[in-house]
Amino acid sequence: MRAKFHWVIHPMNGSVDFGAELNEELPLLIRKLMAQRGICGRDMAERYLRPRLADLGDPYVMQGMEAAVERLLRAADSGEYVCIYGDYDVDGVSAVTLLHETLSAYGIGHASFVPTRTREGYGLSRRGIGNALNQCERRPSLLITVDCGTSSVDEVDELARMGIDVIILDHHEGGAHGRPHAAAIVNAKLEEDSELTYLCSAGVVFKLAHALMKRRRLPHFDLRKYLDMVAVATVADIVPLVQENRLLTRAGLKLVGNANGNMGLRTLAEVSGLKLPASASHVSFRIGPRLNAAGRMGSPQEALELLTTRDEQRARTLATCLEEHNRQRQAEEERIRNEAMQMLAQQPALQESPVIVLGSRHWHPGVVGIVASVLMRRYHKPSFIISFDEQGRGKGSGRSVPGISLVDALHACADCIVAGGGHDMAAGVELDENQLEAFREALAAYVSQHADPQALEPTLHIDAEVSFNEISVELMESYALLEPFGNANPQPLFLSRNVMPSCAPRRVTGNHLRFSLHQGNDELDAVFFNAADRTLPDPPWDIVFNLERNCWKGRSYLSIVLQDIQSSQA
Repeated sequence: MRAKFHWVIHPMNGSVDFGAELNEELPLLIRKLMAQRGICGRDMAERYLRPRLADLGDPYVMQGMEAAVERLLRAADSGEYVCIYGDYDVDGVSAVTLLHETLSAYGIGHASFVPTRTREGYGLSRRGIGNALNQCERRPSLLITVDCGTSSVDEVDELARMGIDVIILDHHEGGAHGRPHAAAIVNAKLEEDSELTYLCSAGVVFKLAHALMKRRRLPHFDLRKYLDMVAVATVADIVPLVQENRLLTRAGLKLVGNANGNMGLRTLAEVSGLKLPASASHVSFRIGPRLNAAGRMGSPQEALELLTTRDEQRARTLATCLEEHNRQRQAEEERIRNEAMQMLAQQPALQESPVIVLGSRHWHPGVVGIVASVLMRRYHKPSFIISFDEQGRGKGSGRSVPGISLVDALHACADCIVAGGGHDMAAGVELDENQLEAFREALAAYVSQHADPQALEPTLHIDAEVSFNEISVELMESYALLEPFGNANPQPLFLSRNVMPSCAPRRVTGNHLRFSLHQGNDELDAVFFNAADRTLPDPPWDIVFNLERNCWKGRSYLSIVLQDIQSSQA
């Protein structure tokens, strides 16, 4: 049974006074939304509304940056050969691409390697190291990990015995065995009071490139032209869109699909039907899944080659290939989701548990994370979906709800898993099939003991109550200044009451519903994603929704994306 949302309207605590000039420029609703996001005073408002690359902080405040720069410049000056070792998701592939461009600009010979999920597994593995070194033209003296390596103590020691130094550029939490003995580790998560823990790995690589440029400027290397890589990675990895992340993403989104941006991204945008200018949500639903599909259904090397190629025809071939991988991913995802929901329907005890833990030998390991995310949102519970191979060894992915850390939960379940780690909200796990029930019970026990009961109650935090007559294309001009939206800078949620459908909702592509809604004499088009199986209450309705600005044949118009519908309250 789908979880029912509890609606909470945010109180107005902050001041909506941002100085005479901004007060006159911005509608009151926009100023209220800014105040709810903790924006106060004219100076802070200006930095939020119009962030500038000139405001980027000194990259050398990150621990390990000095050592990383010195080691790379030594490699450049002595003609060393380097191996870049990344991860197979969007952040990993984007970070590898940015580092590839940076090393090329500094004349450092290198090879780039991204492990295949089903062959080398996640992270810096022994098998992955062997395959990475085998594809190098010559033996590297330096290996740089991006989006992995922070917990790879044994693997870094093994590379040291081989005479290979290691630089780690990462944003994952530290492991239980301490820090690897690397030449340099740049990871804000390992610092005590860093303000840069929000960076994804592509953001960390950008900081490294910025640091290199401050130490040894290259007149022919414009780091700004690669910001689309950082933007795509930041959005796809769902890291907080705050401070420098928001600045970098806002600047980078302008390049996505642009002639001045990455050729591979531009081609992928064309093949996927991405509307320009790109928004964070467009990247999240169009670009991210297709780049990820390479690692899920095929080889992540295809995504990496797409982002690094200079050949337009090759880019078109690779983008088309990723589009096909994405179609396969969607079909596999639907099958696994249906089977998982059938398991839940047939076993009431699984539905009553505070967690969802399901596994099968017939599920594709590249898709389980997406299904875990779908189930987490539908039932508002921490969810793990696990694919077991023929030998009974399982690899799975988990997604959590706010307030419940999967990293801490996996540490508590250490006795019944082989390995596990990641982020608080998304993590991976390995376990044997005969430990599935034990893992489910241990995870449920952890959540029951440590979770605030309110964390398990699905809640929609509404920013403002509005009437349809307050919503206009003119409002959206100012509304756009709040973008990009994402983690920690969410797209505002609005509530409108006593809304009526102008006609019966119609089912469109997939499992979605389209409406025409009116409130008095004002009418708006609406879409309700993944809602075709929902039983709608009798109108009139109270609705919670996001605003979208669309363009068709040069004409701008507004629509709303429904998040929930309830019977109107008197």
